[in-house]
Amino acid sequence: MNQELPRAVLWDMDGTLVDTEPYWFLAQRELLGRYSIAWTQEQAHELVGSALPDSAAFFQQLGVPLPADELIGTLIGKVAARTRAEIPWRPGARRLLQELDSLGVPCALVTMSRGPLAQVLLDALPPDTFDVVVTGEMVRCGKPDPEPYLLAVQQLCRRHELPQEAARAMVAVEDSPPGVRSALAAGLCTVGVPNMVPLEALPGLVRWDSLAGRSAAQLGALVGRPVPAG
Repeated sequence: MNQELPRAVLWDMDGTLVDTEPYWFLAQRELLGRYSIAWTQEQAHELVGSALPDSAAFFQQLGVPLPADELIGTLIGKVAARTRAEIPWRPGARRLLQELDSLGVPCALVTMSRGPLAQVLLDALPPDTFDVVVTGEMVRCGKPDPEPYLLAVQQLCRRHELPQEAARAMVAVEDSPPGVRSALAAGLCTVGVPNMVPLEALPGLVRWDSLAGRSAAQLGALVGRPVPAG
């Protein structure tokens, strides 16, 4: 009997693997509160999945008198501290990640967060859980541009000596509209698991309500790569 496995799985972090969006909202509200600027959940939802420089520019327009790098660093420091104290795994995410690792399916982390925040998650997982890590400071254009996922695919193919066409048998897992658009534009079959904001139906997007109860075989069935059952 055969099971289906993807060539690789590319994971978003915030909102997909871990539910850090509430931490981001608190950090944003604290920062803006220093300058007596109101901040609402609705405003925060508009930034879900956006590249950090874009978010920083938005806060500067609201009146935050900080350079972009300092603004981003302040937010990341606050979110990293809360995440380090308690990692809020999304339902089913850690179990699915562990299953993929046990089956030898390469995984990549593709996040618009910066390295220090991604490192908090990496430190909580076994070494080499992710074959490739792409963070926000590694790309010129963040999500929804395809560059982050294209870079991750390139590095996965180089590391595992795969042709670029192997991307057709890879799956991205995302939670936000910008992330979904980024993965789809990179030519990846994309699973959308909405968290803070809904996801519209798009060609190439498979929407799941949750990762709870989902398996590596279900991811593989989306791209149809048969391998011998172990």
